[in-house]
Amino acid sequence: MRISDFDYPLPESSIAQTPIEPRDSSRLLVLHRDSGRLEHRIFREIVGYLRPDDLLVLNETRVIPARIYARKSTGGRVELLLLRREDERTWRCLAGGKGMRPATTLRVEGGPAAEIIGVLNGSERLVRFAEAIEPYLPKVGNVPLPPYIHESLKDPERYQTVYAREPGSAAAPTAGLHFTPRLLEELQQQGVRLAYVTLHVGLDTFAPVTEEDPQDHAIHTEWCQLNGETADLINQTRRSGGRVIAVGTTSVRTLESAAAARASQVSAFVGATSLYILPPYKFKIVDAMITNFHLPRSTLIMLVSAFAGRERILTAYESALREGYRFYSFGDAMLIL
Repeated sequence: MRISDFDYPLPESSIAQTPIEPRDSSRLLVLHRDSGRLEHRIFREIVGYLRPDDLLVLNETRVIPARIYARKSTGGRVELLLLRREDERTWRCLAGGKGMRPATTLRVEGGPAAEIIGVLNGSERLVRFAEAIEPYLPKVGNVPLPPYIHESLKDPERYQTVYAREPGSAAAPTAGLHFTPRLLEELQQQGVRLAYVTLHVGLDTFAPVTEEDPQDHAIHTEWCQLNGETADLINQTRRSGGRVIAVGTTSVRTLESAAAARASQVSAFVGATSLYILPPYKFKIVDAMITNFHLPRSTLIMLVSAFAGRERILTAYESALREGYRFYSFGDAMLIL
């Protein structure tokens, strides 16, 4: 296995720059794993593929306005992108600016003082704020968009799922962006049950794998939680013959992390996960998944390849490109059955 096995050509024109309206009018490519058959649908038609007693598992993380600006004592302006909270006042950040050494003091524009207390990999820094930064974020923060999106977003809520409740992500769980309240209600009316997990998405999710052998890649760690109520719903679904359908690779990662200790049973789980899913990983809980189209050479395209087979995924991507599907965060979706 080589990282080049998960590469594919993608014209820049296929990368969606803006979200489509309404949310559920995006396109849906349905991939049947048993036969490799592909179907081209509209996302709201997903109701025809889900059955009573199926369980839809959604990640209710909320993207925080994590991009903030600060001034050094010299007056120079720097950009901080909050990646992960280490304690009540300390954050791991991406820092843009010169001279970002330990003991450098900062003043957040419209917010508290701060100090750089550690140098990490590349432009990552440990920053300690004089007080908790979260209460200031609605006023001073901006929602960070992925690096391949070059257009500004008129409505920041379009980079949130309609069920986002738990602040903490630097990026959205984008497979869930296609759902509307009406579509979720329609699914519930036909007997599909909903369950929620939380995984706070980090920017490392966009990082390409640079090692020639993907198994040498150091997978990123993310915080996730699956509570007892969701665990019970999953176990009930499996006992009754229903399917556990993960919405997004973040839900997949959470579910499979919770199942790691007990092969076919899920228990409540909270903490960091460094689960690395690549072929030939054997899935323990996930029966089907809804996902967007992923970057070449990424851990996410390896995850879906582990689920559906590398050749079938690359064939599906080729078909999507021919048919004019939109790729990445604001793009179209796949249902893998």
